[in-house]
Amino acid sequence: MIPYGRQDIQQADIDAVLAVLQSDFLTQGPMVPRFEQAVADKVGARHALAVNSATSALHIACLALGLGEGDALWTSPITFVASANCGLYCGAKVDFVDIDPRTYNLCPQALAAKLERAEREGRLPKVVVAVHLCGQPCDMQAIHALGQRYGFKIIEDASHAIGGQYQNETIGNGHYSDISVFSFHPVKIITTAEGGMALTNDDRLAQQMNLLRSHGVTRDPALMTHEADGPWYYQQVALGFNYRMTELQAALGVSQLERLDDYVARRNAIAARYDDLLESLPVTTPWQHPDAYSGRHLYVIRLQLDQIGLTHRQVFEALREKGIGVNLHYIPVHTQPYYQAMGFQAGDFPEAQRYYAEAISLPMFPTLSDAQQDAVVAALKQALTGS
Repeated sequence: MIPYGRQDIQQADIDAVLAVLQSDFLTQGPMVPRFEQAVADKVGARHALAVNSATSALHIACLALGLGEGDALWTSPITFVASANCGLYCGAKVDFVDIDPRTYNLCPQALAAKLERAEREGRLPKVVVAVHLCGQPCDMQAIHALGQRYGFKIIEDASHAIGGQYQNETIGNGHYSDISVFSFHPVKIITTAEGGMALTNDDRLAQQMNLLRSHGVTRDPALMTHEADGPWYYQQVALGFNYRMTELQAALGVSQLERLDDYVARRNAIAARYDDLLESLPVTTPWQHPDAYSGRHLYVIRLQLDQIGLTHRQVFEALREKGIGVNLHYIPVHTQPYYQAMGFQAGDFPEAQRYYAEAISLPMFPTLSDAQQDAVVAALKQALTGS
């Protein structure tokens, strides 16, 4: 089976993790700050805070921005559920904005129309989570301009996008957002096994997220309510969580980060080859905005079902039967039973629904060989045309 995604672990990664195992620190040592600084330097952000998952990063980002009961978070329906659930964790209401039919990201025009209605009805969002699906950045300049007009905060869910660029600037630099989030899950562009990171240029937000990721506990005299009782002393000054990243994970991340540019370049080369190989087939290949350099976490095709004579499911299952580990990213969040119990219905966001009815993620990872890619394309061609 050729999987849709796969980590690339090299001897340098193994050596880095082994060195930590043989050191004095398995957690709360020097490697996490080293990884944080390396990522911050790489993307041009002032602060980077490593955590145990991108979900945790989204949660503490929302809390640091003051999201709570009576507030609202808006995001794209085409994303993993964590992009929306982070709002629910804070007691806020969640709503969605339909996607752009070409980029599959949150549509700025749909956002503008929804904000105009929400302003009249007194229900503007406090936070908008802009998800860079497949690694292609959203139209952040347009979203930021709307944020300035309507007063909402912006989180870039860049879980798919480390190593990419927007308007020739590195994704994660915070130019158009308050906080950016990366994921280091094994199928992402670089991995720490599990892990995530929140990045910001705001000192106060960084301080809040630093507290929230580690129980709300501090040894910083400036944050304490009175002078320390002694060198052992700490205070809990907020209700935080155990969201810390381990030294082992950080060591793996430091090692992987050295190959980030090569990984992204290889993913883009694979995508370009797919574009050429699929040109004659009844599928729509991913459109790339000229302002973007995608991290290419995923390569999503859309089936031109009116030309195929097969159902979406039939094509998907035919590929699986031929050993091609295709997947579907994502099931629209608003159609999940948990969200439908809140009142959402399948037809609420028609572009998202059309995308879901046609999308298939083909294998995409930096060690995918030309022979494997040829096998993917041959299986797809046979499934679509019978030849």
